[in-house]
Amino acid sequence: IAEVAAACVKSRLNMLVSGGTGAGKTTLLNCLSNYIPENERIVTIEDSAELKLQQEHIVRLETRPPNIEGQGTVTARDLVRNALRMRPDRIVVGEVRGGEALDMMQAMNTGHDGSISTVHANSARDALSRLETMMLMAGITLPERALREQIASALDVIVQLTRLSDGSRKVVEFAEITGMEGSTITTQTIFKFEQRGVENGKVVGEFVATGVMPSFMERLERYGFKLPNTHFLPLAMGGKRRAL
Repeated sequence: IAEVAAACVKSRLNMLVSGGTGAGKTTLLNCLSNYIPENERIVTIEDSAELKLQQEHIVRLETRPPNIEGQGTVTARDLVRNALRMRPDRIVVGEVRGGEALDMMQAMNTGHDGSISTVHANSARDALSRLETMMLMAGITLPERALREQIASALDVIVQLTRLSDGSRKVVEFAEITGMEGSTITTQTIFKFEQRGVENGKVVGEFVATGVMPSFMERLERYGFKLPNTHFLPLAMGGKRRAL
């Protein structure tokens, strides 16, 4: 999974990291961001500086709460809009929480490929619903289908994290957004974590491929990444054991 995730970042796919509180979203966002090439200009947007990117060309933006007089607020939405004027190659948003989701989706749809963000959600499907709700918080009156079309065309991959019963944090789903079917955003799971049980207080399981070949393979090949088909085969069909 790590090899596929790295290829997705380097091939400029738009990615969303989803999970609950303490699931490891920021940690994974840091890991994924490290695969961004050194020569690209990155603009990060956060409430408080948590990202530890090592690249040279980074512009770090932080939100600001109002002062005692209720003035001087700088919101994440303000920062996303300003980031678009800074000629970024990538926009990395620490966490999408409100109306900035609309600006983020529009940025992804207008040439800012390779952007990455996180969202609080319990599943990949729930993450899409959360995004839709947050886009409405921007005060727009677009129809439901138009919002979903924006999400479907903007995002390529959702990585779902979960904090398991033993306290460990794992990627439990690696899903691709494939488009629209009627008024529903369609997704397909590429990898998932299958729990086999609990031994000595530790969750036991493994990452397995579902056997679905992702449609973004052609995009990866254009960027020079030729991943073997065995990466996406279940164990019963000759696939390999996987780790992240």
